[in-house]
Amino acid sequence: MAGVQTAVALREQGWTGSITLLGAEPHPPYDRPPLSKAVLLGTAEDSAFAVDFGSLGIDVRLGTGATGLRAGERTVLTPAGEVPYDILVIATGAEAVALPGSEDVPGVHVLRTFDDAALLRPLLTERRRFVAVGAGWIGAEFATAAREAGCEVTVVEAAGQVLPGALPPEVAAPMAAWYEESGVRLLTGTPVTAVEAGAVVLADGTRLPADAVVVGIGARPATGWLAGSGVELAEDRSVRADERLRTSLPGVYAVGDCASFPSARYGERLMVHHWDNALQGPRTVAANIVHGPEESPVYDPVPYFWSEQFGRFVQYAGHRAPGDELLWRGDPQGAAWTACWLRGDVLVALLAVGRPRDLAQGRKLVEQGAALDRHKAQDATVPLKAAVLTPAGRPVE
Repeated sequence: MAGVQTAVALREQGWTGSITLLGAEPHPPYDRPPLSKAVLLGTAEDSAFAVDFGSLGIDVRLGTGATGLRAGERTVLTPAGEVPYDILVIATGAEAVALPGSEDVPGVHVLRTFDDAALLRPLLTERRRFVAVGAGWIGAEFATAAREAGCEVTVVEAAGQVLPGALPPEVAAPMAAWYEESGVRLLTGTPVTAVEAGAVVLADGTRLPADAVVVGIGARPATGWLAGSGVELAEDRSVRADERLRTSLPGVYAVGDCASFPSARYGERLMVHHWDNALQGPRTVAANIVHGPEESPVYDPVPYFWSEQFGRFVQYAGHRAPGDELLWRGDPQGAAWTACWLRGDVLVALLAVGRPRDLAQGRKLVEQGAALDRHKAQDATVPLKAAVLTPAGRPVE
């Protein structure tokens, strides 16, 4: 996503030089969100981007992943040979984290690439019995698809809640009930100690029979190929980009899941593994390459993502910190509700379940740094934008 969007944005913004797009996978560039939905369920054959690379003069080289970088020579190393560059954009994304000890066990899967979805799709058709390790976004979306296909699914999570790390316990708690409502067995606070052929073994000794195991315990930046290149990496293995997505090396940029960037809005460095980041970041990179930093914006977006799970549309915008104040709009036990986080009086993030209008309005308010009247913000019958305080501290009439 990030590589394709960068190449297209360069052409849109007037770049007339050559563009080479390297991709490790053999498939034409594709969109990832449908992999856990339509592609997995077989209602779509693929999710390839509708981009005419030929007409744009973009040289796409499939099955040609980067294996190293000689920055001094401005050369990318690949199995097919060396590829010289004047300007390099690193958009190698992230790779699924493997469950330790499960790498060579048959029947263990991840869901990150088109090939991953293609391997899992016939198993859903055959209504196999699944154990999903991890109750994060991928675990929830896979469980949703597997139940829709009529499969038996157990989801195991080592943490004491669903979506650990993404949401605080009080917001994640009502979402845990969605699993049981959909016929999914959910086990939280239950670490996995081993995966065997045909079973998952839990810390308490329980053996869960499984025809197949799907591991969804996170992803890490695919930056191992940059070892020794001089590109500075952060502790989380992301490429340390600046506010214009430039790396520590001249003429080298980084964008998408493999990169982190400083956010003045939130006062910390962010690494955002979501679709919208791979859409927005390339525009900043292209602008800086074509027009230069003096005429180009810095990159400081309001992070946004969505998830379709258990018959619900979940959307999130912003970035919350542990000390932010939580406000509820609507009943979290109901079908539609929103959780808002304030820092002082300022809205910094919100999670909307079945309330797309809250998300659309809230996302703009987060971008504006708007302060909210708490009483109005907690009234789900009042539009969120009507809870904005004026500079004088009064709600907007």
